[in-house]
Order: sequence, then structure tokens, then C-alpha cells
Amino acid sequence: MEHIEKTLAVQEIFRGHVVRLTLDQVELENGDTAMREIVHHRGGACIAALTDQEELYLVRQYRYALGQELWELPAGKLEEGEDPFEAAKRELEEECGLKADHYQDLHPFYPTVGYCSEVIYTWLARGLHPVPMHLDEDEFLDVEKIPMEKAVEMVMNGEITDSKTQIGVLKAWYLSKK
Repeated sequence: MEHIEKTLAVQEIFRGHVVRLTLDQVELENGDTAMREIVHHRGGACIAALTDQEELYLVRQYRYALGQELWELPAGKLEEGEDPFEAAKRELEEECGLKADHYQDLHPFYPTVGYCSEVIYTWLARGLHPVPMHLDEDEFLDVEKIPMEKAVEMVMNGEITDSKTQIGVLKAWYLSKK
């Protein structure tokens, strides 16, 4: 049996530049009704850039919502109507000053399924070569190359706590072993 909830009513609570929040009334499969708070997000694109020496490019940047600096793969939110693959390539260029000759789809994932519509699209990039780096005017970060095995250790010991980076690192590591 397929489980589904039918939308009965949608009330927009907030609309911002990054997210929109709605309060939705739904009908459950048993006929009862319930309320769902939904954060609507256009999604993001993430890229695991792997050198010929099996090093991953990671960035360190401050995340205001968490009040701390995090290790992350290059990534960014999608603009309205933007192709996720083009966004991933854009972020690699902007944040790391790199382009790649080969890309492999690591498949999208849903980081917060209980209340958010965000989808993050992820790629592995190989055959890297430098191009001019151009950060957004409100973006400040450091770029480092980390050996693949060390990046996996950082995921497993809790140094890398960002979910898109954990997923991207582990998928890139798995593929590098094939």
C-alpha cells in the first residue's frame, strides 16, 4: 500500500530570499487531518573535486546559523530555474578556482525530509585545472586540499559535520575504490 497525505489547504507564513514557510493542512490515510510546517527551498548543488593525487578540495567557512566554522565541499543554493549541474560547476569555479574535464553524478539527496523540500544535487569532478576564483561579495572562505583518506577520517571522527559534505566525501571515496 502506498502511503500518502492529501493537501487540503496551504497558508504562507513567510517568504524570504532563501526559503518560504507554509503551514499546510493535510488529510491522512485514515481520514484524519493534521498540520504540516514546510520549509520550501529551491535546492542546492555540491561538488566533490578530486585531484589525480586523491585529494579532495574542501572549504572552511563560518556558518552564522550554527555560530561556527565548518569544513564543506564547494556548494551553493540554486537560483530560480538554474540547472543543478551548471550550478555545481559554477560553485567549483567560484569557490575553488577550478574547472573539471570529467563529472560523475553522485545523485541527489534530501537533507531534512521531515519539514523541508530541499534537494541537494551532487557530482564528483576529476581532471581539474585552475581558472580564476571569484567568490560572492558576502562569501569568505579558505580552500584546502585534503587527502581522501584523511577526509574520510574527518567524517568518521566528527570533524566534518555538514551532511552534504559527509555524503559527498563518502560517495567519492567509495567510487575511488572501484
